[in-house]
Amino acid sequence: MQSWGLTDLGCVRKQNQDAYQIEQLDRGSLLCVVCDGMGGAKSGNIASTLAVDVFVEEIRRTWKPSLDQERIDQMLRSAVKLANFTVFDQSQQFEEFDGMGTTLVAALVTRGRKATIVNVGDSRAYYMGRGGIRQVTKDHSLVQMMVDRGDLTAEMAKTYPGKNFITRAIGTEPTVLCDIFHLDVNRGDYLLLCSDGLSNLLDDQEILFEAVHGVNKQQCCKRLLNIAKNRGAPDNVTSVMILI
Repeated sequence: MQSWGLTDLGCVRKQNQDAYQIEQLDRGSLLCVVCDGMGGAKSGNIASTLAVDVFVEEIRRTWKPSLDQERIDQMLRSAVKLANFTVFDQSQQFEEFDGMGTTLVAALVTRGRKATIVNVGDSRAYYMGRGGIRQVTKDHSLVQMMVDRGDLTAEMAKTYPGKNFITRAIGTEPTVLCDIFHLDVNRGDYLLLCSDGLSNLLDDQEILFEAVHGVNKQQCCKRLLNIAKNRGAPDNVTSVMILI
């Protein structure tokens, strides 16, 4: 497996409130996580960094190559729970951190080419294989709820004024529910984790083209960033690409 990551301010924001980490758990197992913080000038940055650190450290502490799928799921849920508790606890203790939170999307790819995806919020995971590209995660957002109800089409949702309002986040409540997805992946497939600063500006086929057809795979995240910045990049932009 190979992996690359990149985070950038974008063209408008003065502070980067995104955070990411790539962690090689053992020779055949890789953990990647992206968080997109929200809150005041400092607190969004604190929330995302804290969530990444706590989540990764908990996985590192409890990881064993012999874990079966059920225990992997349990481990990921526990790591999300601990990250949520830690961020929420900080928000309660310090006034300047009141109301802070963060999205979280992570991928754990293990031997046997099994991938487990966990997410809270609207940062996304995409899978690219022989059948093209598909969004693995489902946004926890107001517009996604409206799409599900039939009030908006997917196309209308892209420009809806309340697009950035999320319905779940790490650290905003004492507890949080995460979604978990399981994938069988093959050699040569890709996984992409990204904040909405990227997914809001590129459609699926553009992402697929840059990943699969672009030369210099290690530059894919940079090419995706350049497209976002050429379109104004009003938000921070973060992506992590995994080549299985």
